[in-house]
Amino acid sequence: MKDKKDDESTASGVSRRQLVKYAGVGATFVAASPLAASSAAADSGDGRPGGGSRGRVWRAGDHHVHSEYSGSFDTSVNPPRFQKGGDAVYPIVTNAIMAKNFGLTWAMCTDHGGPNHSKVNLEQAYPDLLRSRELVPEVLQFWGMELDAPALDHHTLMIPHHRDEAQQLYELERRFAKQEAFPKDPGRDTEAKMIEFLKAAKTMRQKPLVIAHHASRSATGLGVYGQDTPREFRNGNNAAPDIYVGFEGAPGHQAGPLVGEARGSYGNYPTHGGFDQMTARVGGLWDALLGEGRRWWITATSDSHVHWTRGGSDFWPGEYSKTYVHARQDYADIMDGLRNGRIWVGTGDLITTLDLTATGQRRSAAMGENLTLSRRNRTDVEIEIRFRPLAGKNANGDRPEVNRVDLIVGGITGPSSNLDSDTNPTTKVVARFGRRDWRRDGHEYVIRHTLRNVESDVYARVRGTSTDEAEPLADGQESPWDDLWFYSNPVFVQVR
Repeated sequence: MKDKKDDESTASGVSRRQLVKYAGVGATFVAASPLAASSAAADSGDGRPGGGSRGRVWRAGDHHVHSEYSGSFDTSVNPPRFQKGGDAVYPIVTNAIMAKNFGLTWAMCTDHGGPNHSKVNLEQAYPDLLRSRELVPEVLQFWGMELDAPALDHHTLMIPHHRDEAQQLYELERRFAKQEAFPKDPGRDTEAKMIEFLKAAKTMRQKPLVIAHHASRSATGLGVYGQDTPREFRNGNNAAPDIYVGFEGAPGHQAGPLVGEARGSYGNYPTHGGFDQMTARVGGLWDALLGEGRRWWITATSDSHVHWTRGGSDFWPGEYSKTYVHARQDYADIMDGLRNGRIWVGTGDLITTLDLTATGQRRSAAMGENLTLSRRNRTDVEIEIRFRPLAGKNANGDRPEVNRVDLIVGGITGPSSNLDSDTNPTTKVVARFGRRDWRRDGHEYVIRHTLRNVESDVYARVRGTSTDEAEPLADGQESPWDDLWFYSNPVFVQVR
């Protein structure tokens, strides 16, 4: 006899029976709260100061998700034989269903490359993506891959949604992925090849996006970098500033401590509060890049391969980490938001909206935007921070609370003569706000702070936490659910 519970809808609107049908054998269902799911497109008010457009709200997504097409290769034969499920195990549609369940409205399939993998993507994975788009239309599903980037660790290669998207990825992967050639070609694994790739991408009418993954995973100490270095980020961003736009602030594999592994799979030098050292250290590399005036953004992803309850170290897309983009539910606008820094990131659904605005001389700007002031008069800049806490329970069944919010400000001094520089000594936490320092405005909390007599270029960014740590501490085996943070991207202030 059929169990009545099988036909009950989950928070995603998909029945458990449908979930089993579409997700395939081995998928684990974890119910998200309706409040967490609805937070994906939470309205941040009547439009953002500084240029919010009609229909734009905060939409949660994930640009780093693996499917069964992150497989293995039998190189004993020529051409190498591809086998599905060698690294990640879930069908593309399973990831889309779970993304929807955990409140995402956009996501991206980013499978590993390998010898002749461009044909696998074109002939096998892409048709499955098209079917997944039909089955789960509520989630905008971007096409792309986790590029085995020349001379670097993995990167998102996000292709714009258009008629020839599959061919565009095929051409870029075939020409530039360092693992594509068989036998291996050392000439593909050079920084010069990476620059060639970025310049080729820049000339395309449909411009892709490139974002570095787990940038310090191979670092052996604080400021002792591995595959990805400050020099390479600067050179790549110089070559294609509208293509190569950032790195993961919070890498995936955040469930590691739940199975006795390092958070984020950072086995050499740990994450701090779940965030990469390049982001977490105030005045560190991210601030050094922002201090040059670079539009360099951070994101947060799941890097989902296998769920932690099934032997992996991962959460489902959206279960723990979310990248929020201020956009319409439209492929082009979400990609525009990612390209232009209309982004904030969070873990554990600590909050569901975050707005940061700077106002001066009757002008305003928000995250990713630029406030231009006249030098004729010394000007105070009013900073407003608005956030909405989660009203219900997160995916762990907790009701997280914000304990503190920090306002971080740094000077913009122009390009550094030292391409290896990873510090910005002007960057400081200028104010810390506790629960007594914010006031309620409807469903949101509001914090205001004045930057006095702003005479030179600066940027401001925000972070917040559920913890009492003054600075995010190096991660050990604590549960990731007990160590929640959110980070904004910056707003820039120029004095002219």
